[in-house]
Amino acid sequence: MRTKTWAPYALIAPTLLLMAVFLVYPIGSVLYYSFQDYNVTQPWKNGFAGLDNFRVMLFEDPLFWQSLVFSAKWVLVEVGLQLALGLVLALIVNETFVARGLARALVFSPWAVSGVLTTGIWILLYNPSTGIFQQLAQWGIGDAGTSVLGNPDTVFPATVVTELWRGVPFFAIMLLADLQTIPKDLYEAASVDGANRWRRFLSVTLPHLRDAIVLSTLLRAVWEFNNVDLIYTLTGGGPANQTTTLPLYVARKAVDSHDFGYGSALTVAGFVILLFCSILYLRLSKFGSRT
Repeated sequence: MRTKTWAPYALIAPTLLLMAVFLVYPIGSVLYYSFQDYNVTQPWKNGFAGLDNFRVMLFEDPLFWQSLVFSAKWVLVEVGLQLALGLVLALIVNETFVARGLARALVFSPWAVSGVLTTGIWILLYNPSTGIFQQLAQWGIGDAGTSVLGNPDTVFPATVVTELWRGVPFFAIMLLADLQTIPKDLYEAASVDGANRWRRFLSVTLPHLRDAIVLSTLLRAVWEFNNVDLIYTLTGGGPANQTTTLPLYVARKAVDSHDFGYGSALTVAGFVILLFCSILYLRLSKFGSRT
């Protein structure tokens, strides 16, 4: 009886140990350092700080609020556009046509490219001397030497387009997988009832895709909020911190400035914001319910 009682716990013990090492300990460590003054370049100032890091963050650091507002703007624009374009692509490649397999491969291929490599591709495209805008200028469209990444008016849409190229295939993959599970009988029944193509989309396709849309938008929102590699290598957070997200600000404080205490406090703030928004989104969307 004792063997039967303890056997399940023994079997899951390795997994629990790995979770403790790679998940619980890092979270606890960040939470601990968020209450500390810990800067490796100024060790004489290190020690317990209490809530001082959070006080500075909330009341004395305008860049925290600026990066937080930009992060929210970035997530809303990116996830909304990626969802819309991904749904369109999923509906297209779900149809039967010649070379559909090749079309699917082309649609999904950007998702396999890393963020840094994606940035390298688009930096070449945005190059003011040899990129696409130089070519357009030769055709009489726009001005030669246009630097979209150095212009405060164009840096945000240019960065959005870059991330769209990589992010849209994720939604296309997720939604296409769910589209292929919709029974054909539902569309046939709707057609018999006189529903046109648009009505079948609203009454059959969208309701069936609801959970897939909720899950994919939540995952993508978390990933876009934590986006560092693409923005860091594309704009560095500039110009004038206009494309600095909260995680990028954390990287600057913790990695570049070696202020791990304040960087940990910023990380805790981001974690709390993501946790609250995720729970609220799942509750409002009624994810998993059949009503």
